[in-house]
Amino acid sequence: MAAGYLEILRARHATRLLVGTLVGRLPNATAALAIVLFVRAEGGSYTLAGGLAATYGVANAVGQPVLGRLVDLYGQPRVQLPAAVLSALAMAGFAFAGTAPLWLAHVCVAAAGLFTPPLEGGLRALWPGVLRGEGQVHTAYAMDAVAQEVMFTVGPLLVTLCVSLWSARVALLVLGVIGVLGALSVVVSPPSRAWRSAPREAHWLGALRSPGLLALLGAFLFVGMALGSITVASVPYADDHGGDAVYGWLMAALGMGALVGGLFYGARRWAGDPARRLRWLVALLAVCYLPLMLMPGAVEMTLLTVLAGVFLAPAIACAFVLVDRHAPAGTVTEAFSWLVTTFTVGASVGTGLTGPVVEGGGALWGFAVPGVAGGVSLLVVLATGRVLAAPAGRAVVAASSENDPNRAVEPRLRSGDRA
Repeated sequence: MAAGYLEILRARHATRLLVGTLVGRLPNATAALAIVLFVRAEGGSYTLAGGLAATYGVANAVGQPVLGRLVDLYGQPRVQLPAAVLSALAMAGFAFAGTAPLWLAHVCVAAAGLFTPPLEGGLRALWPGVLRGEGQVHTAYAMDAVAQEVMFTVGPLLVTLCVSLWSARVALLVLGVIGVLGALSVVVSPPSRAWRSAPREAHWLGALRSPGLLALLGAFLFVGMALGSITVASVPYADDHGGDAVYGWLMAALGMGALVGGLFYGARRWAGDPARRLRWLVALLAVCYLPLMLMPGAVEMTLLTVLAGVFLAPAIACAFVLVDRHAPAGTVTEAFSWLVTTFTVGASVGTGLTGPVVEGGGALWGFAVPGVAGGVSLLVVLATGRVLAAPAGRAVVAASSENDPNRAVEPRLRSGDRA
């Protein structure tokens, strides 16, 4: 298993790009928690904290595809780094201004979310130019999905450590600096500076004019809903089975399942149509949500939560392959950013929807939501099977990566990236 990942990490620039992107995305991964802790430290209510965190999330969802389109048009350094600086400055403004006046707090967190650089989509646009062959790129997508699980596990720990050592205000400032440093590490790298999007057809819809991409967004909206609903439904379950410690174990188990599944998925070279493989992965994902409704004891429930997460990272990694296939020429960063946005919006909808469901019917009905959402996602994938399986179109010919000393011209993936 390790051999495939080591092969990726040995490629020139690969480790730097992966680590820089993960570091640069830490503010985004921890923003909601950092905002809540800061507002509470300032004496604000949970309602105010939740409202500000939601403002950040909505602005981030809007900003990712917009900035992704700008990256496709003007390149990574001219967009990613200025956006990271503006986002950090806006969060610093929130840290120093506090929650009064309220309108200023909302403006600051909205600006911080809006200008969060699309490093995630940018990294996936760079992989085809850094690595050799489609198989390595697919493995990199899986490794990327696994690394996200690690980041979303380590990030909150870093926030709580900063708060305990210094203060919630310092945590906001430190995260902003870390984000800028991560973005800087990426954009000054040779692959990022040399990358250019493929020639694109001017169209106001951009990446959204692709039927295949729209099908993927529809499916992963409901996958995001399932994930968001589990985080809420687990709260009343934990209250009845041991409290906060049990809730922490359940959330860690969900991430552990995705981590293990992603590691095994990326360790194998998969043959065949990725659209067909996605159907199987989404089906398995939906089926593994159903046992959560059994709500056994804490230990058994933890194991079921691991199972519920196993097929998440593989499904996301497979979706990355299809995004690259269906993104219209010159829109690859925007297309990846739309997937991130849709998944995030779905998780937010799932969180908001499951709250009233739990209030009315308890944890059992709360755990029914991910099963239903997973089933709907499967129906979307099945209904759009022909669209997803459609050929990618002609390959874009681009200059080879710096790993080729002869710099021969060779076909690349659909994204048409150059490094």
